[in-house]
Amino acid sequence: MEDNNPPPPTKPRVVICVGDIHGYIEKLQNLWSNLESCIEPSDFETALIIFLGDYCDRGPNTSKVLDFFISLPSKYPKQSHVYLCGNHDFAFGAFLGVLPSPPDGTEFCETWKDYEMNEEREGWYKGEGFENMHLQGRRWAGNHSVKFNAVKGIDYKGSIYDAAPTFESYGVPHGSADLMKVVPDEHKKFLANLVWVHEEDDVPIKTEEGIKTCKLIAVHAGLEKDKAVEEQIKMLKAKDTRIPKVTALSGRKDVWEIPQELSKTPTIIASGHHAKLHIEGQRLVIDEGGGFEDKPVAAIVLPSMEVVRDTDHLVK
Repeated sequence: MEDNNPPPPTKPRVVICVGDIHGYIEKLQNLWSNLESCIEPSDFETALIIFLGDYCDRGPNTSKVLDFFISLPSKYPKQSHVYLCGNHDFAFGAFLGVLPSPPDGTEFCETWKDYEMNEEREGWYKGEGFENMHLQGRRWAGNHSVKFNAVKGIDYKGSIYDAAPTFESYGVPHGSADLMKVVPDEHKKFLANLVWVHEEDDVPIKTEEGIKTCKLIAVHAGLEKDKAVEEQIKMLKAKDTRIPKVTALSGRKDVWEIPQELSKTPTIIASGHHAKLHIEGQRLVIDEGGGFEDKPVAAIVLPSMEVVRDTDHLVK
């Protein structure tokens, strides 16, 4: 006898986008525990988890944060993990010398030219290996001449990137060339392998009209609204390190909105970077913590659109 019952609809895969961690291992551990508590075990163990970048600086435990990430594939072998490159991670990698070489054969010192008027104020790194270091590596390990960050109302931690805690998490003082020697090879490999953009098709998202599937583009800061999306994606996938400042990793207002051309096909743009939680239509900015000690680290779970924080008190 034929079975005329249609097969049950397949359950959409859970996708989790995790905001900036900035060296706070306890926040990361608490957030992970809360995600495990609030998501069905079978869904969690097969989830796609996209970390939106900025794993280092500001908080005290960058080294332990990278250890946590590196351990995930063996602990959760059925999950998929995507690690985006944030502007802080880019600069950390630039200092360690793990960025890919510029594709046209130029030297990294070429990236300094348009910004040299800032060198003294930002106190760029001038120690061992600086001669052919990418601009952002020199800024990251520098000593900012102005000690108070008026925008944030707190002191800089060493450099404009607040990188001193990252140096200290590896047991060396801020600005020390010894960091290049003491960072483990597996951490250097992790930083070298970070992706600048991730595209995912058929991601389910809850809307007022019900569940719909969209393309998802995850990029640390966002895409520039006035440039062709295809060109931007191509550059980001190529990791073009000729660029002194990669706008998609470090921009602000210029990457806040979804590019107009993406309105033709439903597309989610997921980012961190902006030190706020902003969910408007398909634009997801998940960075409630911003690297501040007293603010939570957040994640968003798709398709439910539930926001989970490290500070939530969830019972399994």
